[in-house]
Amino acid sequence: MKLLKIIFISLFFLTSCKALKPKWVDTRKVPVNAKERALKNIEEGKGVSLGGITRGKTQYEFSTSNPMWRASLEILDFLPLATVDYSGGVIITDWYNDNATNDSIKITLRFLSNEIRSDSLKVIVHKKKCSANQNCRVDKIKSKIEEELLASILKSAALMKKSDKK
Repeated sequence: MKLLKIIFISLFFLTSCKALKPKWVDTRKVPVNAKERALKNIEEGKGVSLGGITRGKTQYEFSTSNPMWRASLEILDFLPLATVDYSGGVIITDWYNDNATNDSIKITLRFLSNEIRSDSLKVIVHKKKCSANQNCRVDKIKSKIEEELLASILKSAALMKKSDKK
């Protein structure tokens, strides 16, 4: 009997909970035009715009408005990408081999800031050496590729930012 009372009381509280009730949208109050609907969503805090909106301490921004991100993708466009995570600030390429050797490289870009500065981006290069019997060894290497990638990404990002201002 106690168990039945507990179940009925629980059901009463669960069914009276507003979060579980469906939210019906009055379509008469929703604008038909996509731009008007987007503006209404932004005003209500349900959406974002490409330029970024500041509400309190939060800044919403799409990857297309970040010159460092766009420049990095443009520079690495010849490589197959394994992971691209704007919110996590990481781009990881797949293993790349030019078929001349059994060596492959993998490049990881970590975005530390959105500013166009040399310390805003960390470039990591891994090299995979495979022997004839398919035993492979992966090492993190320091190479000229890191410096060249960083320089070309920064240069491209600066040019993009300059052209965006025009």
